[in-house]
Amino acid sequence: MESPIGSDDPARAKGAKRKPRGPKKATQSHLANAALHYLARFATSSENLRRVLMRRVEKSAHHHGTDPEEGAAWVEDLIQRYQRAGLLDDAAYAEARAGDLLRRGTPLKGVRFKLMQKGVGEDDIDTALAAATEDTPEPDLAAAAALARRRRLGPYAAPDKRAERRDKDLATLARAGFDYGTARRVIEAETVDDLTRMLDER
Repeated sequence: MESPIGSDDPARAKGAKRKPRGPKKATQSHLANAALHYLARFATSSENLRRVLMRRVEKSAHHHGTDPEEGAAWVEDLIQRYQRAGLLDDAAYAEARAGDLLRRGTPLKGVRFKLMQKGVGEDDIDTALAAATEDTPEPDLAAAAALARRRRLGPYAAPDKRAERRDKDLATLARAGFDYGTARRVIEAETVDDLTRMLDER
């Protein structure tokens, strides 16, 4: 009995490995679609979107011979277009991101570093941190308390486990970037209410 047509084709054989596809060619329309898709999924800074798109240009230059300078010009055009349209707003992004990081338990220096990593300018970072901490007398203490709450540290831990976990809890806050004094105030607070009162003091 004859084999079905094409059954001897290795590419169609069961278990045959397909050659991995290379990156798509970075055209102006492809970059625009990629940018809009990224912006629909993530809040980001102008510089970070520029890096994302330029990686596509660089891969396309390697695989398809795309002109890197032409690709960079397309990227800059898109960045400016989305800034004018309000889809990219570094100041708004920085303020929202700073507030989110502080609420999740990141110290001020950690917030600044993360925003710098995303290419946010120093002025926008300063403004964002000022806005995010305007009503918080001790931002690092509040952030450390937020992390303690999330990780069940210090006064948020089971009472019978606090003494044996003290050093580990302090180390957890230290690894997160908090200084020893701030970490001690949080971990050694007698109760959650005591910690809350500390946060409310001005």
